[in-house]
Amino acid sequence: MDYLYDGTFEGFLTCIYYHYKAEKASGIYDASYYQQSMLKACKVIETDIEKARIVSDAIIRKISREAYVDIYYCYLSNNEQRENIILEFLIFAFRYGRKTMNFYTHEKVLPLNEASLKVSREVHKFLGILRFSEAGGVLFSKFSPDNDILILLADHFADRYKFERFIIYDEKRKKALVYTDELWEIKENINIENIEYSENEKLIQDLWKQYFTDLAIKERTNLNLQFQFVPARYRKNMAEFK
Repeated sequence: MDYLYDGTFEGFLTCIYYHYKAEKASGIYDASYYQQSMLKACKVIETDIEKARIVSDAIIRKISREAYVDIYYCYLSNNEQRENIILEFLIFAFRYGRKTMNFYTHEKVLPLNEASLKVSREVHKFLGILRFSEAGGVLFSKFSPDNDILILLADHFADRYKFERFIIYDEKRKKALVYTDELWEIKENINIENIEYSENEKLIQDLWKQYFTDLAIKERTNLNLQFQFVPARYRKNMAEFK
């Protein structure tokens, strides 16, 4: 039986609950992208916050908090098999308990660790390269991460710009982190285009691009190293590369 859920982490954990308390899942899939087949039965699972909490508590208690974080990071990854990577990991991990994370290269553990590490690395990268611009009294930033990391950036920038108002827009997933009055929330299914920057902001961007150009030592240019630190796919939203 394939379990289908609403695309939320709580919905996914609810599927894990039913895997153990009802019929075992042959796979877990986001209902929005599921391709039904006459050869395989499926069931839509309604999200239940309490059942999701029971699962999350069990992961932390029986495996470890580290495992729970890795599961969440894997869930936020762009790996198309992330739900079933986590399902297979949990089947293994609930058997071996707190020893699980020692089996780093095991076929049931390694895919989870690799997906989690990719997410963690991308978060670390964007903490350094995310650019904000002033637009109508609000700091605005637009980016297109490979993974769904917007929520993982929230606390860092909320602390860094505690007394500002800002928006971080994930243009790939059409969602935004909105921060004001020392509170933040994620807005889903929105489209932000044609941002009008202030004249002062345009001047600052021009000066920054000039500084970036003048600072470079032509004879010591290392393009391979530059692309290693700032891949081409990230550059379209960075003023110095426009």
